[in-house]
Amino acid sequence: MVARLSGNQQGGILLFLLVAVTILGLSAGMAGSTWTSIVQRAKEQDLLWKGDRIRKAIGSYYETKGTPGTPLRYPQSVDDLLRDNRSLNARRHLRQAYPDPMTGADWEWIKAPEGGIKGVRSTSKKKPFKMDGFSGDNKNFAGMWQYRDWEFIYQPQKKVVKKPPATKGSETPK
Repeated sequence: MVARLSGNQQGGILLFLLVAVTILGLSAGMAGSTWTSIVQRAKEQDLLWKGDRIRKAIGSYYETKGTPGTPLRYPQSVDDLLRDNRSLNARRHLRQAYPDPMTGADWEWIKAPEGGIKGVRSTSKKKPFKMDGFSGDNKNFAGMWQYRDWEFIYQPQKKVVKKPPATKGSETPK
C-alpha cells in the first residue's frame, strides 16, 4: 500500500529541494571564484618571474659587447635575446620567448628612445592582488591598479667617475 502525501507535505519537500539546490549553487559559485583567485595569483607570480627574466636578458644583451668598437645597445627584437650573433660565439640571453602569463599572448614591448627594446609589460587590465611589498627593481609597482602598469624595464647603471685624491701640492692657498 502506497502512502499518499497531502498538499502541505508535497510543498514542504519542494521547498526543501529548492533550498538544497540554492545552497549547492552558492557553494559551487564560491568554489569557482576561489579557484579563479588561486589561478590569478599563480599567473601574477609567473608574470613577476618572467618579466624579471626578460628584463635581465635585456640587461645582459645591453652590457655584452660584440665585436670591438661596437657601442652598447638594446636588442632590436626578442630574437636578439634568444640568439645574440654580435660576436663569433652566439650567446643566448633568454632561454625561450615567454608569452605574457596574464593573457597568454605576446608582451607589449617598450621601446628605448635611442632604438631597440628596453622592457616589456603585460596587456592585461586586471587588478593585481599584490599591491605593495615589492622589492628591488619592482618596487615602483606598488599601488599600480592594472598589470599593464607593471613595466619590466632595464635601466643601464650610470658609471660613477671617481675624482683622484687631492695631493698636498695641489691644494689652493688660503
